[in-house]
Amino acid sequence: MAEQRRALPWEKVEKEYVFDGRGKETLSDLFAGKSQLVVYQFMFAPEWEEGCPHCSFWADHYDGMLPHLKQRDVSFVVVSRAEPKKLDRFKKRMGWRFKWVSSGRTDYNYDFQASFRPEDITSGIVFYNYETVDMRMTDREGISVFHKDKDGAIFHTYSTYARGIDAVNPTYQFLDLVPKGRDEKPDPPQKWVRHHDRYKD
Repeated sequence: MAEQRRALPWEKVEKEYVFDGRGKETLSDLFAGKSQLVVYQFMFAPEWEEGCPHCSFWADHYDGMLPHLKQRDVSFVVVSRAEPKKLDRFKKRMGWRFKWVSSGRTDYNYDFQASFRPEDITSGIVFYNYETVDMRMTDREGISVFHKDKDGAIFHTYSTYARGIDAVNPTYQFLDLVPKGRDEKPDPPQKWVRHHDRYKD
């Protein structure tokens, strides 16, 4: 399956995206000298005061893998629409170290199915996870992958959304090994998830 995924057609990225972090950075800059870039699209809208607890559940696993990804020519960045000050404040609270930039001044989230404009939400029809769905949320989770060739051209090679991101959550992979499994109720399955500093025990 991984080989089939890598064989999917690539789409050249023609638009320039400029993100806010510790200064302005283009999508090309986010590669940080690598030829491959993984972007986690984290749900954190500009009007929110904290990031999504479910995206935070995933993000709790990221720091440890960063040195290993760098050894395989991969840069990893988290992107949200919230302003950099909010991202930094929440990142400090969670104790994370990974790179996190704001896409709030760009169309990035909208172009890569991570956010939806008010008029689209009002209509109830948006394109998410490669299908037209009834969406009542401004932001959703996802992962997008990019490649930069020797001439500096950037290609979008893959994206996955919703439960398609389960494979990169190590906690779920371990829960799938134990007798009780994930032990989740069907609707909604992640009702038990909290920010890691808000579990009672």
